[in-house]
Amino acid sequence: MKLKKLSSLKEGRSIFLNYLAVEKGLSANTIMAYGRDLNKFIGYLKRNKISLTQLKEEHITCFLQKLTRQGLSPKSMARCLSTLKSFFRLLVMEGYLRHNPVAGFSAPKAWKTLPGFLTLEEVEKLLAQPDLRNSRGLRDRALLELMYATGVRVSEVVHLKTTDLHCQERFLICRGKGNKERIIPLGEKAINFIQEYLTRVRPQWIKDDTSIIFLSAWGKGLTRQAVWKIIKKYCQQAGIRRQVSPHVLRHSFATHLLERGADLRSVQLMLGHSQITTTQIYTHVTQSRLRRVYDQFHPRA
Repeated sequence: MKLKKLSSLKEGRSIFLNYLAVEKGLSANTIMAYGRDLNKFIGYLKRNKISLTQLKEEHITCFLQKLTRQGLSPKSMARCLSTLKSFFRLLVMEGYLRHNPVAGFSAPKAWKTLPGFLTLEEVEKLLAQPDLRNSRGLRDRALLELMYATGVRVSEVVHLKTTDLHCQERFLICRGKGNKERIIPLGEKAINFIQEYLTRVRPQWIKDDTSIIFLSAWGKGLTRQAVWKIIKKYCQQAGIRRQVSPHVLRHSFATHLLERGADLRSVQLMLGHSQITTTQIYTHVTQSRLRRVYDQFHPRA
């Protein structure tokens, strides 16, 4: 069978990223990560004047060794290799190549790092920081309460719409990675602050008839960077010295549920993980905590 021809490596990249968006339905953030990995590889090929048809396994080996020398972590290396495997698999499937030159490569063992999380005391301190006497404080308290109550990603919370909220029924509809929809219960405290924000603050700020829940004072939806800055600000006020990202609230949500007896499958559904193995990392957090408690309090530890 005669192979198709690519006009350039850039065309191959466009075909691949379009496939991820249209066929696989991956999120914009995931597609950007794949694109960055592919850019590194394409840059390597161009600098060494290697075409796709000339590509051999030793070229892949040299590229990966270069990434290792640059200090790329095993986790990032594994993702980059996964990108290349998917890219070449598609080119073979579409008839641009006969063989996948990366098929025989296995990813380096990536150590699973335990996710950082806040203690209950730290969460309470953080939630208490916004000044409820002003509009921004009310919005920020509602935002923090919702994020801790539901474990949503920062990329999800900035896109939440008023139609996603069901306060009477006490749940939230969230669209996560791959536009997958999930239902997450909402606690009473979070609902109270959200409703107060929706009643007293949002109507003053709203412009252009937007349905986005969390707005800036100028009527625009908050960005991910804005949410990060809000969390950083209140962590500093609360005296929490370590680095806290929006994802740490998500980790705290999952960890605190599991510590109080929630089953792993329920937490998986609420977090929106497609594989339960992704959720299982939180069991390491709770197990390590149990170990510390045992060592501290058992008379024969």
